[in-house]
Amino acid sequence: MLGAIVGDIVGSLYEYKDVPPADFELIEPRSDWTDDTLMTLAVADGLMDLLDGGATEPDDMSDVVLTERIRRFAMDYDLPRGGYGSRFTRWLLSRDPHPYGSYGNGSAMRVSSVGWLFDTLEETERWAAGTARITHDHPAGIAGAQAIAASILLARQGASRQEIRDYVSERFYDMVSGTLADAKVTYAPTTSCQGTVPFAILAYLDATSFKETLRYAVGLGGDTDTLAAMAGSIAEVEFGVPDYLRQAALERLEPELREVLDRFWERIKTI
Repeated sequence: MLGAIVGDIVGSLYEYKDVPPADFELIEPRSDWTDDTLMTLAVADGLMDLLDGGATEPDDMSDVVLTERIRRFAMDYDLPRGGYGSRFTRWLLSRDPHPYGSYGNGSAMRVSSVGWLFDTLEETERWAAGTARITHDHPAGIAGAQAIAASILLARQGASRQEIRDYVSERFYDMVSGTLADAKVTYAPTTSCQGTVPFAILAYLDATSFKETLRYAVGLGGDTDTLAAMAGSIAEVEFGVPDYLRQAALERLEPELREVLDRFWERIKTI
């Protein structure tokens, strides 16, 4: 999950701006977390409470808990800082929030904890869908979350990159069977799951390090913080997060957000 946070911070300066050079500095003084980090931590916090309470399936109660947690985390911080989309903002501010058919990549950028908290593909994909559907109940929004969470779990279980590529290609996105260079021919900046998730996965599959993964993801342009968050969440499993990037991320997190991350780390030590 730290990989998603670091990716968000690294990509934060380049969202819908000029693509940086291939060897750009990953962390600058102005680099900071966005809504991607906040929503990632909100989902993790809600899931841990659900599991501590004995939840075994995503259901109406999990929908209530996750909805409350996401809305509370968002309200505890300035909405403008988060950079939320207009439809998500309306959902946050609604007196009676309901899913709104989104297939945006918000469901996939916030799901990384699921890939660590569950140990089978069936469980992982079921809970990934549960974290998505409270807002992103479009099939593409659910598939995006499932693809990222499943990739994390497979990497945790020691699957090869080819095995991850094959699974994601057969289950979710045919285009993952190519290379990132091949796929970039069809890439256009977007915030949809189908237009970003496969490219984020390819950024990991084609890279040889955590840093290279983020450079590939940001180098796509467009929604760079989310692309890097998704790619980084998978790359963390194989490569780990370099110490200087870990430290830069932790320094930028408010104490209450760091507490969620610490709680998550303590939990996964027992998994």
